[in-house]
Amino acid sequence: MNNKTVYLIGIFGVTFFGLASILGGFQFDDYNQMSQFISESMAIDTPYGKIFRYFGYIPSGILIAIFSFVGFKKLPKSKLIKTGFIGLGVFYGIGTIIVGLFPCDSGCGSELVTPSISQIIHNLTGMLTYLFVPISLLLIGVGLQKLESYKKTPQVIIIFGSISVLFVGILLTNLTSHFIGLYQRIIEISFIISIVVLSILIRNQKTS
Repeated sequence: MNNKTVYLIGIFGVTFFGLASILGGFQFDDYNQMSQFISESMAIDTPYGKIFRYFGYIPSGILIAIFSFVGFKKLPKSKLIKTGFIGLGVFYGIGTIIVGLFPCDSGCGSELVTPSISQIIHNLTGMLTYLFVPISLLLIGVGLQKLESYKKTPQVIIIFGSISVLFVGILLTNLTSHFIGLYQRIIEISFIISIVVLSILIRNQKTS
């Protein structure tokens, strides 16, 4: 697999995710991107939830996983970079596939009074994603920073990794806030921008 192919896989992966998360909200007249989770737009009882899951989130997860598991091989050898990419593939790639296969219940309520198995798997996977993807990005950023051939890219990855860490903390400590949707979207945008930057970096590598 050449560098351009890996680049396109990364770009298409985040594009599928971004389109599904934006378009999903248009199913409802009263959906609020600032106060509602992305998962609410693909919950088990939503009108077009299956379409967004099977043609948006699950393909996105597959592509992001492939990008991650192949991507580190296109960069100079580094344990930090390899660990970070594998973490990205497992917790964001495979994690996105799992939340697509196991949607949350109606409303995606955080109170979990009588949650379904699907809801429990969805929430657990989401929590692992938000705990480990920011760490994975920071590992990649630090690993790239140790290589003299890279200048701006490490700083960008570290910045967005740090932003995601900050907002994961804010989100997990303010689950009843009216701005949980905003916090989640900032986290996801940080992940997406990081993958786009890494995709471009891989495309620009001299070796294939």
